[in-house]
Amino acid sequence: MKKLLLRAAGLTFTAFAAMLLFGANGEAYIDPSVMTYIIQAVAGIIIAVGAVVGIYWRRAKKKVSESLGIDENRNKEVESDEILLTAVEAAAAESAPEAGESGEAGE
Repeated sequence: MKKLLLRAAGLTFTAFAAMLLFGANGEAYIDPSVMTYIIQAVAGIIIAVGAVVGIYWRRAKKKVSESLGIDENRNKEVESDEILLTAVEAAAAESAPEAGESGEAGE
């Protein structure tokens, strides 16, 4: 397996060196819009790499925290789901028709 990998690496290096040494010179005009495209491509690659690193960092941090017995939610306060109404709001809620009631009889 190592011989195969070393051989592939050597062949890749040789091909790359040959392209650099024996390549033809090209004279071409590079339009300004090409640079904008290159900047967008590089920015996209940087953002994608950052997202992947963030995902794997979070997974690694979670595994290390679990193995060390660290609970990150231990000291967090959780609010209740209670909704408190004032007397005016409560009276308005009681006088409003229930959902689904049309107010007309016989429907």
